[in-house]
Amino acid sequence: MILRFEEATKLLKTYKIPIIETRKIKKLEEVLNIGNKWGFPLVLKLDSAEILHKTDIGGVITNIQNKKEITKAWQKIKKVATKYKSDIVVQPYIKGEEVIIGAKRDSVFGGIVMFGLGGIFVELFKDVSFRIAPISKKEAKKMIGEIRGYQILKGYRTKKPVNINQLVEILVRVSKLIQKEKSIKEIDLNPIIANEKRVLVVDAKIIPNLKS
Repeated sequence: MILRFEEATKLLKTYKIPIIETRKIKKLEEVLNIGNKWGFPLVLKLDSAEILHKTDIGGVITNIQNKKEITKAWQKIKKVATKYKSDIVVQPYIKGEEVIIGAKRDSVFGGIVMFGLGGIFVELFKDVSFRIAPISKKEAKKMIGEIRGYQILKGYRTKKPVNINQLVEILVRVSKLIQKEKSIKEIDLNPIIANEKRVLVVDAKIIPNLKS
């Protein structure tokens, strides 16, 4: 059981953790209208308290470039949503490096915070760093610099460096969240999209502590 996106967003905003604009939709016409207002590209994804890995079941469609693609994407994701009895949400599609920030409540150490490259890389390379919460900005910056993929975030070849200061702020705020909110067992913000201008949480899996 995880928090629905609306609930997760409310919690993250309480700690001033920036999350991408997200709208729940029920009809194709709503997506088309949002496309007119927001522009393209867009993302469609499932929103369910029961589904942990949406990508594995075809529950995320990214980089939708126009109205024609929206129609095809909607028809595809609607079938998946019906099968799993899930809601559907739409988001803007933004480019940048994928990172992950996580946290969990440990019976011995209390809150523990994790940082690493996001998306498939976190499982493939296990390139992550850990600290016991709460952490300072100094410790957060050290965490970011410890991973082997730090060079990607600093800027590599033609790629511009991401906004490290915003990543530091988010790490500090997540550490405060896991320390203070005893009703939360685990946090998985993956992916977080980071580019030179901004850093935004794109997907959030927050597991409540049912024993609290």
